[in-house]
Amino acid sequence: MPSPKIHRKAGEKNKIKGMRKTLSEKSSSFHGRDDGVVAEMILRRPRTAPDLFAGRRSAEDAVAIGAPAKLTKLLLNVTIHRCLGAVRVVVPLEATVEDLIAAALRQYAKEARLPVIPPGGASDFDLHYSQFSLESLDRDEKLKELGSRNFFLYPKKAAAEVVAATARGGASTSRCSEEVIDRGTIKKGTWVKFMDFLL
Repeated sequence: MPSPKIHRKAGEKNKIKGMRKTLSEKSSSFHGRDDGVVAEMILRRPRTAPDLFAGRRSAEDAVAIGAPAKLTKLLLNVTIHRCLGAVRVVVPLEATVEDLIAAALRQYAKEARLPVIPPGGASDFDLHYSQFSLESLDRDEKLKELGSRNFFLYPKKAAAEVVAATARGGASTSRCSEEVIDRGTIKKGTWVKFMDFLL
């Protein structure tokens, strides 16, 4: 009678031989040599409906036919004075400038951006085409009629200061240089010494 250890060894040898045989079959099928064993394992493709969306018309089909796609909402970029980056606002098609100002301020507060805008509502701000335009847009004007998707939101107090500075004859940028000189960071003698050094 064989001992249990010898019996175990014989069983392990049979397992190893079986694994070698299956590995060689797998590798032969991988390399293109088919013994016919793998051919029995053909996967059948499930039945599918070839055209699920046959009854629906897509936007591409509507454009191809000639029917224009109808806009329902507008995506607008509003840059707020002294704030980094534009706020993206989605508004209805029939919205006015005042609606856009209120929506931009709500979105700005919702995103918790800095600097924090003091509460005061949309009445404290004016909407401009860009930061370089002095004329603000009429609050009752429809956004779809403006022809632009990028706007600049400017506080009324700051706009009044710019208008007053230009009325005095100086630009608003001259104030900045005056502040630097007043603080003492730039002294008049420093520039003269620098000019002598260049000569």
